[in-house]
Amino acid sequence: MRSLQRTDASVDDASLVRDSSLVWLASGIVGVSFGAVSVAGGLPVWVPVVMSLVVYAGSAQFSAVGVLIAGGGPVAAAATGLLLNTRTAAFSLAVAEILGPGRAARFLGAHLVTDETVAFALAQPDPVRRRRAFWISGLGLFAAWNVCVAGGAMAGRALGDTARYGLDAAFPAVLVALVLPALRADAAVRRCAVAGGAVALAVTPAVPAGVPVLVALAGLFLYRRQAVESGS
Repeated sequence: MRSLQRTDASVDDASLVRDSSLVWLASGIVGVSFGAVSVAGGLPVWVPVVMSLVVYAGSAQFSAVGVLIAGGGPVAAAATGLLLNTRTAAFSLAVAEILGPGRAARFLGAHLVTDETVAFALAQPDPVRRRRAFWISGLGLFAAWNVCVAGGAMAGRALGDTARYGLDAAFPAVLVALVLPALRADAAVRRCAVAGGAVALAVTPAVPAGVPVLVALAGLFLYRRQAVESGS
């Protein structure tokens, strides 16, 4: 009986690895771009590498490095990344029960919480498979992201001016890709995002780099106001 259970678990894990592999591949491609653009933009190799290990949040990393490369200060870069990462607090609550017992599991699991890992885990049909899916996809994604960021960072110096290849467009392209599902699904979110973007564009000529991103968060207040008025 135990042998059959181990066989079932191995087959189950293999299917989860297979399903996760496309996410790892896509994340790796974005990681190479992040590392290359960061170093080609003037940052030392260790900055994107250490940031990926410690921060481990794609959109926050792209935003923070984008602010630094554009001439913004570290405070504006950190504030931008932290604000973008506030959404993971809600994600953490959603997967808190499937991480497993013990502080070590919760501490490590909290570091692995990403949009992709949470969505993949919660899509599974039962608690046992959700836990396996979270850890398999989370650990694989962490490894793929960091290895590819390091590879891209080492290649960044050889690439030189990334404007020649259009890699500087990776920052806005990735951010748009991350928010596009939410914009498509909810008209209110779409309207508020457009309003926040318009305000950010309006103040761009008059404020330091990085500040327009923070100003764009005015869209959040507009969304909150609409939610209160509608009673939701």
